[in-house]
Amino acid sequence: MFAENGLYYSVLTLLLASLVIMGSPGPSTISATAMGVAYGFRRSLGYVSGLIVGTVMVLLAVAVGVVAVLLSVPHGALVLTVVSAVYILYLAFKIATAPPLSRSDDTAAAPAFSGGFLLAVANPKAYLAIAAVFAGVSLFQDRRLLDATVKIALLTAMIIFIHMIWLLVGASLSRFLQHPTVSRIVNISLAILLIVATIVAVLE
Repeated sequence: MFAENGLYYSVLTLLLASLVIMGSPGPSTISATAMGVAYGFRRSLGYVSGLIVGTVMVLLAVAVGVVAVLLSVPHGALVLTVVSAVYILYLAFKIATAPPLSRSDDTAAAPAFSGGFLLAVANPKAYLAIAAVFAGVSLFQDRRLLDATVKIALLTAMIIFIHMIWLLVGASLSRFLQHPTVSRIVNISLAILLIVATIVAVLE
């Protein structure tokens, strides 16, 4: 009974930690919200799916220690940061210049799956946040394979949940932002917030 209670609290701790650390505003989550505002829920699904898959890849990389190898390569971390920064600047421009949904052309291309995937795997915050959560809680003492497998499954579910919530928040706001001036102000504000969140993530 004690062991079961201990596992319950460990799982709860893992989920709460992931919600706070991985779900806090950052390049990935802010971009999901910004896409929802700029392009609506349906047209943003491809991009956000890329974010989710890319973040799960980061989770798997953390789990098998690939991150340690990557960061041990000379200038590996710098290259990762530069790629992320360049793409985020491009993404911020796309968000800032997106037309109001009421005037947007449904055939106009919104950022796609590949764009979300690229941002996720090059997102400096993702590696730090996921590594902190993954290493910070142990579910099964002395059973490393089972511990890693269960944590990967739980954190994958949280990655999906967190990104979909941020997307839904953005999409729910989009219906109130069809006035051109208001839409432009919000899009520019989100673009700036995305850049600021990235700078903060890099500096941390």
